[in-house]
Amino acid sequence: MKGNADKIVLIGGSAGSLLLITEILEYLPAQLGYALCIIIHRSPTFSSEIEQNLSKKLNRPVLAVVDKMPIENDIIYFAPPGYHLLIEPDKTFALDSSEHVNYAKPSIDVLFETCAQVYQANCSAFLLSGANADGAHGLKTVEDFGGKTFIQKPEEALIDTMPLSGIQETNTSTILKNQEIIRYFSYNLQST
Repeated sequence: MKGNADKIVLIGGSAGSLLLITEILEYLPAQLGYALCIIIHRSPTFSSEIEQNLSKKLNRPVLAVVDKMPIENDIIYFAPPGYHLLIEPDKTFALDSSEHVNYAKPSIDVLFETCAQVYQANCSAFLLSGANADGAHGLKTVEDFGGKTFIQKPEEALIDTMPLSGIQETNTSTILKNQEIIRYFSYNLQST
């Protein structure tokens, strides 16, 4: 076993975010030096093979989180549909089947908030395109615990509700164009 990751990067998005997420993943370096966890709103009633398809396309591990899974460096994790994804103090994932939060399950807020409490300054979070305010409060929590926060420039989001909500909620978030986000993952996160 590699040991649990000391740093984590979160990407949260909903409608209109998957294309940018795919582009980000295509430009990732082979060795990340952190765990990457992606949460998008998706329904459990429809079969989705996002993880398998991306794993084949990228030729690297892309995993759907299972309960009590350790968080390891250099792995790309996706929150599964139908559960809230939480981070436990021992740096493992937990799945929760409680009620929807912000009309979503998984909720971006739930993941961002629990991760901020565990990883604090070693947590970075990105909020992308989406049609509701989910993620804005969680982004503020990451900020409050000393983590870095980033928001997709609303004008470049397919649906700007989520990025605009993040901008309203936070004080120090960096607003990035799509290509700046991709470049950030390609270069800057290696040194964080």
